[in-house]
Amino acid sequence: MAAPGQADSGGMRRRGLLKAALPLGAAATALGTGPAIAAGNAPSSAPARHGRDRIDVHCHLIPDFYRRSLTAHGVTEIGGVPVPAWSPTLAVDFMNRYGIQTQVVSVSEPGVTYLSSAQDRVAMAQRLNTYMSRDLVHTTSARVKGRFGGFAVLPLGSAPDEQDVSHAVTEAGRAVRDLKLDGVGIFSSYGGTYLGDPVFAPLMKALDELGAMVFIHPVTPQGYPDLGLPPFLYEFTFDTTRALVNMLYKGVYQRYPRIRWLAAHAGGTLPYISYRTSLLTVTPAVAQQVGAAGLDDSSPHFRKLFYDTALSPAPQAMKSVRELAGTEHILFATDWPFTSALFPAAGDPAPQLDETFSSAERLAVERSNALAQFPALAARIGAA
Repeated sequence: MAAPGQADSGGMRRRGLLKAALPLGAAATALGTGPAIAAGNAPSSAPARHGRDRIDVHCHLIPDFYRRSLTAHGVTEIGGVPVPAWSPTLAVDFMNRYGIQTQVVSVSEPGVTYLSSAQDRVAMAQRLNTYMSRDLVHTTSARVKGRFGGFAVLPLGSAPDEQDVSHAVTEAGRAVRDLKLDGVGIFSSYGGTYLGDPVFAPLMKALDELGAMVFIHPVTPQGYPDLGLPPFLYEFTFDTTRALVNMLYKGVYQRYPRIRWLAAHAGGTLPYISYRTSLLTVTPAVAQQVGAAGLDDSSPHFRKLFYDTALSPAPQAMKSVRELAGTEHILFATDWPFTSALFPAAGDPAPQLDETFSSAERLAVERSNALAQFPALAARIGAA
């Protein structure tokens, strides 16, 4: 989402797209922000019937101070729908209903890009990360303790420059080393500048030195074709794919091997088209023409990525991801609270996973894979 007043080619369409294409109630339901949740009514806290202490690696937080800031800057919608209600209590109630032990939360679009001042972006990112650490991840509250992990938000703007990236380097270090967050969240693109762009090189170096788990979340891209449909249906997946492929051909995976990448929504469309997107690695002449010569086979790089199940638990996606990366690189996710309407009753939050995975594999996807990648989280919840 562009900052208010910015004239990106998709901004105005994006703000009114769902209102124009769907009745407001239907638009809210599409992303799970129907009347009950939007009004702040807590779901039942009845325990899940078949819980297995799941770890949810893709869900979002919207603390009150952040919501107020968004509203003050004219941001009342995300992806075309009202900003959903969120609180630690709502989150814990949701987890209890679906057998989720811990959520690793992150900040969704627009992050802090809606703030025009670099100083304001730094201040808001610091406040969000401190809140995540103090009030969620390392809280002493009996109700909340052990229920949250966190991906730091970075103070990057919609037109990232050297100063922005320098601030992001500093905040990433503070968040991981001092605040003891579990990783770093980053968007697929910032105002049309994609991961893999040279401007991000100092940040990539810093994340590599941290050995960070980096969660890539998509945004609505600039200039997307207006088909009269909400962009979350498909544009989010395409933007993730653009970032992952761009990083391959810009050599990011090769140069920064200690970064562990977690791609949202099953990696967008990447698993399905991974062969096609790797073709420059076997056509040296064409690769040289576009400045991408000298890369090795892409398959090992794509296999090393991690992929979450958010909005993608069906076999059409999961079988493709498993074929590309293996079960051990797939992590359970819900994308809550934006997906509340997909979870109408307590119990199994993703029964479609049974169509791809055995019971033992589901346990790995929903718990042990995450514990292996988040050792500090595992220690906090006594699962190390």
